[in-house]
Amino acid sequence: METEEKIYVAGHRGMVGSAIVRQLLKQGHSSQNIVTATHSDLDLTDQAAVRSFFKENKPRQVYLAAAKVGGIYANNTYPADFIYNNLMIQANIIDAAFKNNVKKLLFLGSSCIYPKHAENPISESALLTGTLEPTNEPYAIAKIAGIKLCESYNRQYGQSHDIDYRSVMPTNLYGPGDNYHPDNSHVIPGLIRRFHEAKTNNTPEVKVWGSGKPRREFLFVDDMASASVHVMNLAKSTYDQHTQSTLSHINVGSGNDITIKELAHKIAEVTGYSGRIEFDHSKPDGTLRKLMDNSRILNLGWQASVTLEDGLKSSLEDYLK
Repeated sequence: METEEKIYVAGHRGMVGSAIVRQLLKQGHSSQNIVTATHSDLDLTDQAAVRSFFKENKPRQVYLAAAKVGGIYANNTYPADFIYNNLMIQANIIDAAFKNNVKKLLFLGSSCIYPKHAENPISESALLTGTLEPTNEPYAIAKIAGIKLCESYNRQYGQSHDIDYRSVMPTNLYGPGDNYHPDNSHVIPGLIRRFHEAKTNNTPEVKVWGSGKPRREFLFVDDMASASVHVMNLAKSTYDQHTQSTLSHINVGSGNDITIKELAHKIAEVTGYSGRIEFDHSKPDGTLRKLMDNSRILNLGWQASVTLEDGLKSSLEDYLK
């Protein structure tokens, strides 16, 4: 990658977008060549505004990490917002990129694109083979549309306009910039907050939802950023060799999963909480296992480097800030 090229990181204030900016700076890119815009500067659901932004800034590469995200409650309560906003953000950015001669674009999706009952580990080929998890179906549909937008532009304009738009699908991410809200955070930031508060208040017991038996895979967000830049920079011939024109997305995971019970005990240890941990069996467990098949990205020369223990320590430091 030319370090002088202008690179637009959409969603630079989010957990993943901010990690991508850190990764680009680490790899020698000048902050002056990394283009960003806050929501107050640019409404990504406004087609005219997005087209104008691209015309004015002329980025040569785009990392599409912008999205409306939320937990189960938010997805269930605001399904129209989730499908509309995400479809508009993706369509506006991808089309404006094409119309303004952006040759390379990387779209960041989500592991929720896969069917609810997909066989584990979940390979890329599981896409569109079954029914989605109902609670976040609108969000998942939008993310699937993002993959298909990239593929469709490649198929129609790849040769004539020399464009190369790619997609990566992260597993469950955590790390600096996460959402530690008491009600609508994901499992790692939620437990970090709960155990830290329990330690601070000398609470004798912490209750964790469910049986603790479900297994989940986690990836530190800076690993996700390094994978994103790695995939963006792969030679087209290499990328094409490992993908197909209508199955071009790449899973990004750690390759390891852990039970929620083991995770809770690890987070208790990292936060220094020494009280009892009880599992509330009356609360739902969700899917029993969700592990991604990451053989495609391993074959492309990337693997995760941050251990869960080190990642949890970094997350705790971030939360305490």
